[in-house]
Amino acid sequence: MESGGAGDDCLAFEVNGRRFELPEVDPSTTLLDFLRSRTPFKSVKLGCGEGGCGACVVTVSKYDSTLKKVETFTVSSCLTLVCSINGCSITTSEGLGNAKNGFHPIHQRFAGFHASQCGFCTPGMCMSLFSALTNAEKSQRAEPPNGFSKITASEAEKAIAGNLCRCTGYRPIADACKSFAADVDLEDLGINSFWRKGDKNEKKVSSLPLYSRKDHACSYMAGECRSTRLLNSKKNSWYSPASVEELHNLFHSDTVGKSGSVKLVVGNTANGYYKETEVYDRYIDLRYIPELSVVKRNKSGIELGAALSISKVVVYLRENSESGELVFSKIADHMEKVAAGFVRNSASLGGNLIMAQRKYFPSDIVTLLLVVGASVSIMSGHKHEKITMEEFLSRPPLDSKTVLFTVYIPFLDPKRIDGSLQTSSRLLFETYRAAPRPLGNALPYLNAAFLADISTDKNGSLVNNIQLAFGAYGTKHATRARKVEEYLTGKVLSLEVLDEATKLLKGAVVSEEGTSHAAYRSSLAVGFLFEFLNSFSSVGSAISCGLSNKKQNDSLLEGADTGNQPLLSSAKQVVESSSEYHPVGEPMPKFGAAIQASGEAVFVDDIPSPTDCLYGALICSTEPLARVKGISIKNHPRLAQAPDVITAKDIPKEGENVGCLTLFGGEPLFADDIAKCCGDIIALVVADTQKNANLAAKNAVVDYDTEGLDPPILTVEEAVERSSFYDVPPFLYPQTVGDFAKGMAEADHKILSAEIRLGSQYYFYMETQTALAVPDEDNCMVVYTSSQCPEFAHRVIAQCLGVPDHNVRVHTRRVGGGFGGKAIKAMPISTACALAAYKLQRPVRIYLDRKTDMIIAGGRHPMKITYSVGFKSDGKITALHLDVLVNAGMGTDISPIMPNNMIGVFKKYDWGALSFDFKICRTNHSSKSAMRAPGEVQASYIAEAIIENVASWLAVDVDSIRNRNFHSYESLKLFYGGSSGEPDEFTLPSIWDKVTSMSNFDQRILMVEQFNRSNLWLKRGISRIPIVHEVLVRSAPGKVSILWDGSIVVEVGGIEIGQGLWTKVKQVVAYALGQIQCDGTEDLFDKVRVVQMDTLSLVQGGFTAGSTTSESSCAAVQLCCSVLVERLTPLKETLQADTGSVDWKTLILQANYAAVNLAANSLFVPDPTAMKYLNYGAAVSEVEIDILTGGTKILRTDIVYDCGQSMNPAVDLGQIEGAFVQGLGFFMQEEYSTDSDGTMVADGTWTYKIPTIDTIPKQFNVQVLNSGHHKQRVLSSKASGEPPLLLAASVHCATRAAIGEARKQLKSWGAVEGTESTFQLDVPATMPAVKQLCGLDSVATYLHSRLSPSQN
Repeated sequence: MESGGAGDDCLAFEVNGRRFELPEVDPSTTLLDFLRSRTPFKSVKLGCGEGGCGACVVTVSKYDSTLKKVETFTVSSCLTLVCSINGCSITTSEGLGNAKNGFHPIHQRFAGFHASQCGFCTPGMCMSLFSALTNAEKSQRAEPPNGFSKITASEAEKAIAGNLCRCTGYRPIADACKSFAADVDLEDLGINSFWRKGDKNEKKVSSLPLYSRKDHACSYMAGECRSTRLLNSKKNSWYSPASVEELHNLFHSDTVGKSGSVKLVVGNTANGYYKETEVYDRYIDLRYIPELSVVKRNKSGIELGAALSISKVVVYLRENSESGELVFSKIADHMEKVAAGFVRNSASLGGNLIMAQRKYFPSDIVTLLLVVGASVSIMSGHKHEKITMEEFLSRPPLDSKTVLFTVYIPFLDPKRIDGSLQTSSRLLFETYRAAPRPLGNALPYLNAAFLADISTDKNGSLVNNIQLAFGAYGTKHATRARKVEEYLTGKVLSLEVLDEATKLLKGAVVSEEGTSHAAYRSSLAVGFLFEFLNSFSSVGSAISCGLSNKKQNDSLLEGADTGNQPLLSSAKQVVESSSEYHPVGEPMPKFGAAIQASGEAVFVDDIPSPTDCLYGALICSTEPLARVKGISIKNHPRLAQAPDVITAKDIPKEGENVGCLTLFGGEPLFADDIAKCCGDIIALVVADTQKNANLAAKNAVVDYDTEGLDPPILTVEEAVERSSFYDVPPFLYPQTVGDFAKGMAEADHKILSAEIRLGSQYYFYMETQTALAVPDEDNCMVVYTSSQCPEFAHRVIAQCLGVPDHNVRVHTRRVGGGFGGKAIKAMPISTACALAAYKLQRPVRIYLDRKTDMIIAGGRHPMKITYSVGFKSDGKITALHLDVLVNAGMGTDISPIMPNNMIGVFKKYDWGALSFDFKICRTNHSSKSAMRAPGEVQASYIAEAIIENVASWLAVDVDSIRNRNFHSYESLKLFYGGSSGEPDEFTLPSIWDKVTSMSNFDQRILMVEQFNRSNLWLKRGISRIPIVHEVLVRSAPGKVSILWDGSIVVEVGGIEIGQGLWTKVKQVVAYALGQIQCDGTEDLFDKVRVVQMDTLSLVQGGFTAGSTTSESSCAAVQLCCSVLVERLTPLKETLQADTGSVDWKTLILQANYAAVNLAANSLFVPDPTAMKYLNYGAAVSEVEIDILTGGTKILRTDIVYDCGQSMNPAVDLGQIEGAFVQGLGFFMQEEYSTDSDGTMVADGTWTYKIPTIDTIPKQFNVQVLNSGHHKQRVLSSKASGEPPLLLAASVHCATRAAIGEARKQLKSWGAVEGTESTFQLDVPATMPAVKQLCGLDSVATYLHSRLSPSQN
C-alpha cells in the first residue's frame, strides 16, 4: 500500500525500494511469512524456521538516530517479526539485481564460479555476502583496487559460515565470495567461466563482472529509512515504549496490565529454539528504551544494555579491548561462535541470559559472564536491583514482566581478584568450547571460561586466585567449580597439583541423568582445565605437559584468537575439457544459475497461491505400533475455524489407499486402522494458512490402542527373532564369487564374526517436501510437485483418486535438493495434497516444516554387518563371508535393491572368494528409502573396515593390504563380468598412481609420522582409498521442438535437481542439431530452453536417480535431434543449391513454410549388453585430531575421478565435490538420533549437523580425469553424481589412523584398557566417538605416567 505518511499505529517499511504500510497485521507474523505471502519477492526461502540454515536471510537497513547513520545487517527473516522492522528498509536478493534489470556482480560471480547447484540456498548466500561487502566498505581500510571490495578473503569466507548448502560442498561458494576480496590471490580461486588456466592476472581481473561499491549498493537504503516514528498499535497489540516510564505505564495500564499474557520482544530469535505457539495478548518491543541500549564505561568496568544485539556487544567489547582489556577481546572472540552472524545481529544479550535463566538454555555467554564476576540489573514492577550472575541464575524463573536492563562487566586486573598486588602477579584468562562446528552455529557439548591470578617465583607458578566456570554440559545453569578453585588457590603448580585438581573437577562436572555423552562432557572439562593450567608454563612454571607444541601448531585452537586466518587454503581443480562434440565437453555455467542466485528461479512453494487456496499439514503417529481409534484437534485461539481433517475414509470409493508405488508394490497413503511406526502418516489437516495448518497438526490428539497387538519390532535382532523380512526378487539377488569354504581352508589367519553397525542419514535437502494441487475441469487434477519421479506420482494420484491417468497432470520444474529423498518419499505428499483438493474442490498446498520432514523421511538404511575373513600372512585375502541385516523399516520402498547395490560396490577388492547372506528386515521404523549412493556408501566403507582390520591383525601398514588385494583386470572380470568393460577402460590403476603423485602421498606419510612423534595432544592420520562403483543406465524419453524463430524447446524425463542435467541436455542439443552444418549453428546453445516436466506431454519419464539420468536424457534428445537433422537435410541442400549458403534462422523459417515436422519425440533404450558399467576414483585425505576434545580437522583431500569424456567438467566437478562433502556428513558429523520408540529426535538444525564451510577440507584438490573414448557410453561420458560420495570414507579411515597413534601413545603411558590396535570407530566419527577411543581419561593417564615414571 502506497501512502504519503503513516501514523504511529500503522506499520511501515520498505522492501527493495517498494513502500508497504500495514494498518493491521497479526503481530506474530514473521518477515518471511509476509514476504512470501504478501509480496512478489520469493528469493527468501523457508529452510528450517530456526535461524539455522540461512536460506531466509535478508539485509535490514535501519537508521540509528543516536549515531546519525544507517546500519546495515543481515537477519533471519524466519525469526524476525514483521512489526519489528517498522521504519526499516529490507533488501532481498531480487533487490540486488534480476534478469530484467541486470544481475548484481554477486549473482554473476556465483553463476560463473559454479557456486549454485539446486539453487535453493543461493539467494541467502548472496545476501550474507552482500551485507559483509556493505559493512566492509564502512571500514577505515585503504581503498581496494578497482573492481574489488575492502573485505578480506577471510571475512568473505566467514560471511557465509552460517549458511547451509547440501549440494556444492562449499568450495566454489567460497571462491565466489573471495573473488571480491582486495587481498585475494586469484591463482587460489577455482575453475570458473571468466578466465582460463594460464591467463595473466590482468586478464583475470578484467574478466570478472565489475563490482563498483557505489553502483552496486542499494541507493534507497541510505535515504528512505530514517523514520524515527515508533509503532504503537492497540489494534495490532504491538507497543514500542521509548522510556522506562512508558514501559511502567504499559505494564500497569488496562492495555497490558490486565491482559492474559505479554511477550517482551527484541530479536525474537528464541523462537528458533523454543518454537512457541502461544498466542500473546500484547507484544512489547524493548529496543527503543535508551536504558536498555546503553553502553557506559567508567574506571571500573563497562555497562551494556540488555537489548543490545550480540553482534553490537562484540563490537563494543573489541573497542574497549583496544585500551588494554584483553579479557574483553577474548569474550568477543568467543561470542562470535554463538549462533550465526544473521542471528547474532538481532539476538539480544539480555534475551540470551533470560533464556538461560528461565528455560535453562545452554548459553555460552552466561559462562563467560559468570567467570569474570559480571552482574545484572533487573526491574520487577517499580523495583530495580543489581545482582550477581550467580544470584540471577539461582532465582526461580523470572516472569514475563521482569525486565533485564543491563549487564555490567568489570575491568579485571590482579587487584580485582586478590586484595593485594604482587609485582610478579599476572592475570590469565581463557575461554573454551567444544562444538561440532568450529565457527559456531552449533550448541557446544561443553563451554568453559577460566580466570586466574598467577605470580611467579623460583618455586614456579603460584595460583593466588582462580575462577572456573563450566556450562552447557547437561545441568540447568552454568556453574563455578568452587571446590577445585579452593583447592588450587594458594598452590604452586606441579604435576601432583594438576593431578588432584583434575580428579576433583571430574567429580564436579557431572551431567544430569539422561544427558547425551555425559562422560565425554566431563572429560572435556578435565582437558580444558589441564590445557589452561599447563599454559602457566609460559609465565615461569617448571612443569611441561606437552601442550606447547599444540599451541604452536594449532592456529584454530578453541579460545585462541584466530585472527584473520582463512578457513580454506588454496585448492586445485584439474579438468580436461574436450572439443570433439563441441559445445559438449565445455565447462559451461549451470543453466539458470544467475536466476537461482537472484531468487527468481521458481520452486513449487514460489508458485503464487490460487484463489481460495488451503494449506495442509501432516498428522503423524507418535507410537511405533498402535491402532488409531480417533483424531481430534485441541482448541487454540489462532484456530478460529475448525480445520478439515483428511483420512483414509475420505478416499473415493473408486480409489485406493495408496501413497507410493515402486517396482515392489505400493504403500498406503494413510495408516487406516494401525499405525506401524512413529512418523506414519495418519491424516492431513487442512486450514486457511500454512501456519494454522501446522498449528492444528501440533494440536492434534490421536486416540491410540495397543491392546492385543504384538510389541513393535525396533531392532534388526528382533526382526530376525520374529522372522520379519521382505523378500528380495531372485533377479535382484547378486551372485557369489568363488568357493568360500575352499578360500577359508587356504587362509593362514582368520577373523571370525567381526561386527560393524552403521546408522542412518537424513537427506537434508534445503527445500522440504512440497506440493500444490489444483482441481481442474471435468474431474481433473493438476499437481505441482518437487519430485524426482513425477510420472510415478502421477500414477499414484490417479490410483488414489480412482480416476483415469489422463485426468491427472503433474508438473515438476526444479527440485530444491533431492538426493533420493524426493523420489518415493515425495509421492505421499503430492497424493495427500491431491486427495484434499479433490474432496474440498479447492486448491491445496503443502510445505512440510523441517521437523515433520525429518520424522517421516526415513533416510539411509541402518544395518548390522557380521563378517568372517580368511587371509594369508602376506595380507592376500582368500575368502570373505558377510551376514547383512538391513533395517528397511515398515514399508518395502526400494529396500530389496540393497543387496545388489551393496555387492556391486563391495567387489572393489579381490576377496578371493565372496559369499553373503542378506536379510531385509521389516521393523517398526519409518521406511528407509534411497539416499545418494544407497547401500553403496555403506558397502564401500565396510570393505575398507575389513581391509583395516586385516592390517591391524597382521600389524602391517594398511596401504600394503589394499595394494595386495587390488584388482587386476582378470580378477575384475571375474567379480564384475560384463560390467568391467574393455581392458583400456579399467583406469583404476592409473588413477591410483595419479592420486599418489598428486597428493605427494609417500612423502606425507613420513611427515605425518614426524608430526606424531613431536606432538602429544594432536595426532594426524592419512589414508588413501579406491572406489569401484557399478551403475545402471535406464531408458529415458526426450522431445525437441524447433520454433519459428529458430529457438528450441526441449523436454526430458530427467528432473533438474541441481546436478546440471538441463545444462548437459542443452549442450547435447546444440551439438546434435549443429550436425546440420549450416551458418549460425555455432550459437545454438543460447537458443535452447529446457522446460519443466509435464507428465501429459512427455510419458515414460521414470526416475531421476542412480547417477545416469543425465546421460540417458542426453541420449534421448540426441536421438530427437538426429531425426530433425534428417528431416531438415534435404531442405538445407535445396536451399544451398539455390543460394550458395543458408543460415539456421532461414532454414527453420523455410522448413515451416514447407511443412517439415519440427518436433521429434524419442525414447532412449540402452543396449542390454551395456546397461551396466563401472566408475573409478581414488582419494587421499589427511586429518588432525585433538586428543583433549576429540575434534577432527580435515587438513587436505586429493581426489582423482574418472568422468570418461565429461560432457561438462565444471558440472561434474561440482557433483564430485558436493557428493564428497555429503559423504563427510555421513562419516564424520551427522548423528541420526532416535528415541526408544524409533522417533528421530535430532529433528532440526539445532541437533542435526550437516557439514558447513568450516568443516570441509582446508585444502581440497580434485582432478576430473578425461579417460578418452568409451564407445558404449553416451558421448563417451560417465556418471559423477553418486560415486564420489564413497570417497569420503578416506577421511574416516585417516581419522582412525590418527586415533591409532593416540592409542599407541596411551599404551606407552601405562594404560591397559582402550589401547588395542584393533578397534571400531563409529560412523559418524563425531567428537565424542573420537575422544572415547583416544581415552576419556587420557589426561589422568598422562599425569599418572609422569608421576610414576617407573611404570613406563
